[in-house]
Amino acid sequence: MAKRVAIVGAGVCGLASIRCCLEGGLEPTCFERSDDIGGLWRFTEHVEEGRASLYRSVVSNSCKEMSCYSDFPFPEDCPNYVPNSQLLKYLKMYANQFNLLKYIQFKTKVCKVTKCPDFTVTGQWEVVTQHEGKQESAIFDAVMVCTGFLTNPYLPLESFPGINTFKGQYFHSQQYKYPNIFKDKRVLVIGMGNSGTDIAVEASHLAEKVFLSTTGGAWVISRVFDSGYPWDMVFMTRFQNMFRNSLPTPIVSWLIARKMNSWFKHANYGVAPEERTELREPVINDELPGRIITGKVIIKPSIKEVKENSVLFNNTPKEEPIDIIVFATGYTFAFPFLDESVVKVENGQASLYKYIFPAHLPKPTLAVIGLIKPLGSIIPTGETQARWVVRVLKGVNKLPPQHVMIEEVNARKENKPSGFGLCYCKALQSDYITYIDELLTYINAKPNLFSMLLTDPRLALSVFFGPYTPYQFRLTGPGKWEGARNAILTQWDRTFKATKTRSVPESPSPFANLLKLLSLLVLFMAIFLIFL
Repeated sequence: MAKRVAIVGAGVCGLASIRCCLEGGLEPTCFERSDDIGGLWRFTEHVEEGRASLYRSVVSNSCKEMSCYSDFPFPEDCPNYVPNSQLLKYLKMYANQFNLLKYIQFKTKVCKVTKCPDFTVTGQWEVVTQHEGKQESAIFDAVMVCTGFLTNPYLPLESFPGINTFKGQYFHSQQYKYPNIFKDKRVLVIGMGNSGTDIAVEASHLAEKVFLSTTGGAWVISRVFDSGYPWDMVFMTRFQNMFRNSLPTPIVSWLIARKMNSWFKHANYGVAPEERTELREPVINDELPGRIITGKVIIKPSIKEVKENSVLFNNTPKEEPIDIIVFATGYTFAFPFLDESVVKVENGQASLYKYIFPAHLPKPTLAVIGLIKPLGSIIPTGETQARWVVRVLKGVNKLPPQHVMIEEVNARKENKPSGFGLCYCKALQSDYITYIDELLTYINAKPNLFSMLLTDPRLALSVFFGPYTPYQFRLTGPGKWEGARNAILTQWDRTFKATKTRSVPESPSPFANLLKLLSLLVLFMAIFLIFL
């Protein structure tokens, strides 16, 4: 009899978990508290309790080739960076393609997940759900939690003296939907993350004046990167990742700063990060420098005091009149249906082995999917996690002894930098390529570049020097996809098809052949140094 698995949430990770369970011969039942799939990517006019919320204009920060499910590319005519409405269509295509909807119970809230009395023997869980006011209980052999971490807005009003006297309007960025509320207003956005920057830029097209307050600053990059290529297809390669991780952190930080400043010098625009050794998630925004240089967005330091109709910033004596304050101050996360003895959240993270399994449980039958902040897309990350989890649930893969897992979790919480590569010292941050490759190793699906170089050199070069696209995760091992090789070799064709909508003849250059020859020599030299 197949093991029954309860899946909480039908967002991008929940859908992947259903699919992986079916691939592994398990019997999934997914509980979704809303009336449709999509999670974060399903726009609604109003905020729904327990669901992540987005504004109408949200576009993905990771391009379509880097953020698809590993055996299900986006349609060719889809833009490289996908608006939320089109991404939701893609998720529905995925669900229909693999017949996932019949395993989802909509409008069903998970109230409680508790260990069965004989848990130490069976590893089973009792799951209490509520549908249309009626509660039901069922026993499952395993549980996969796919609720994300953008559901509980963090609103630290106590850190803003005088906010209770403010006569204007203030709200968390979770509540934001459209920019028309800012028309002819003086707007202050607090927090320079992706949401805060997006909102400030949108507001600047309608508002009288927009201030963007930041404590620590951030690197700002455009989706349009070197030579117009998508930023993550250029930045996320095995070669670049290996190169960065082989260098001391100060040198890597200097190289990153130099690259970031090649678009615009961040210090001159007031946005340069104060802490440059520890990696902070970059802000992906194509417009911010242009809005700053035209005076439409004004960067300000942290807030000293809020008054009835104005705000006083630190290190600036002048009060600025303000009508609306938007707190883009991030989120906290919790698992209200789980007891703290199962998963305890402390300081923005949980004691999860490989960000997935509670390290202290005697039976590895509960997994959290998607509770991680890699620099890459969460869609292939969650899918890869789910593939490994299913193998663990089936007993194909074994976890290390409990004390080994706990030691690793504690070491990660200490956040001691290695001294090499990028410094991922914030909670839930992880080196995307290193992390995914580790999971692929566990499921025996990591490509062997040495043997590939001998049998299929063209593919090997694309895998090593080209973008770290999810198709690489299906080249070999369990779940191998026959279309993976072709998807990798044609990934740039799909990228250019979305932008090259008018044919332009290329001008021949007398130096083109010479440059190609030199590039080939450099390529072979790099291969020689790396593989030999």
